[in-house]
Amino acid sequence: MAGDLFDAAAAERLRMRAPLAARLRPRTLDEIVGQGHLVGPGRPLRELIEADRLSSVILWGPPGTGKTTLARVVALTTAKAFEELSAVTAGVKDVRAVIERARDRLGTQGTGTILFLDEVHRFNKAQQDALLPAVEDGLIVLIGATTENPHFEVNPPLMSRSTLFRLNPLDSGSLVELVLRGLAEEKATADNEAVEHLAARSGGDGRHALTGIEVAVALAGRRIGTGTGGGTVGPVHVTLADAEAAADAKAVRYGRDGHYDVISAFIKSIRGSDTDAGLYWLARMLEAGEDPRFIARRLVILASEDIGMADDGALLVADAAARAVEYVGLPEAQLNLAHAVVRLATAPKSNRVTVALGRAAADARAAGAGEVPMHLRDAHYQGARSLGHGEGYRYPHDDPDAWVAQEHRPAEVAGNVYYEPSEHGAEAALTEDWPGPHRGGKKGSGLDRPPSPEERRPG
Repeated sequence: MAGDLFDAAAAERLRMRAPLAARLRPRTLDEIVGQGHLVGPGRPLRELIEADRLSSVILWGPPGTGKTTLARVVALTTAKAFEELSAVTAGVKDVRAVIERARDRLGTQGTGTILFLDEVHRFNKAQQDALLPAVEDGLIVLIGATTENPHFEVNPPLMSRSTLFRLNPLDSGSLVELVLRGLAEEKATADNEAVEHLAARSGGDGRHALTGIEVAVALAGRRIGTGTGGGTVGPVHVTLADAEAAADAKAVRYGRDGHYDVISAFIKSIRGSDTDAGLYWLARMLEAGEDPRFIARRLVILASEDIGMADDGALLVADAAARAVEYVGLPEAQLNLAHAVVRLATAPKSNRVTVALGRAAADARAAGAGEVPMHLRDAHYQGARSLGHGEGYRYPHDDPDAWVAQEHRPAEVAGNVYYEPSEHGAEAALTEDWPGPHRGGKKGSGLDRPPSPEERRPG
């Protein structure tokens, strides 16, 4: 009895000395913050875990998004034996030992085995191949975790026998919830702006957020001072200054209105081809802890809304920057965002794609049923020809110019012009290469005019 009490006391002391992230590691699916697309009610991964029917999976996501947490929850809920290896320290010998134990366990006890392999991308081809037979015949269920794209880092045979689940960086709401949990565990309180700053500076990484809380609480406690027993004199309260010191970053304060004002100034600066202003507002947002994915999304929109066909490569640059934000993350991805800002600001501008869509949408709303012309209807299924589907359709590739004159819209809107190229950038040359009636420009359509204010998207 005395030994049990001693062991329990030692275990409790070890738990209290563990990092905050370890102390707060969820033990059930309901305790997991974020990743609702995977573990929310009724989602496939949750159903498989709760039914203990999980087959081999690869968990792919940035650091601090819950890959190890998910595996540990599986360990607590499964009836199978759970083994864990890190590809950083394990080798083929360790893998073969796990497989041998799994074979013995299945033969003597009828119990299956789950192997959690962290940093699976660190295994080379030979090490991954050692796993393959056991995964293939179901001797072990593999849970592989990786921060790298598994399509490049995991052997195709192993990938083909596993289901891929992608974990996303934690959003601001999830990070705030995690910070509040950390404060409660540390028996501390904090100013709202301190909570928001720690969440914003975590870059979608839950572990980073909890580490920030530990540091901020320690700084706040040192400011209060300690009593004779070693504890703090009074309750610990984290201020914005503590949070800034913990995150090693100053908070640029702007409220909800300021958030929309700054992003508006950012977009209008790029639309106005002012490179320096675009970079200034970008830096302002990054310093304020703005979600870089929000910035990237706005750049992707701007590439089509304000540049469009004047430089259609701008959309590729904006999309590449958005992907870099997901793949690289901050702080390095701020260079990719700056690259996109400079490219988009210096690109020729045209909003004719935006105007064209607005005109088409107006016709789509006003044109009634807008029946598909008979010659454009699907004629591939049996009996379609007897209904007149496809009758009269002319295949453009049969013409030497790869263009034939035929109507492609309902009669109600036939002849209405939506898209008119501007004289800016690459768009100016479109009418020279555009086949059919568009070559040389559209004259006499009644829409040879600049777009009206109503047709412009407000910005």
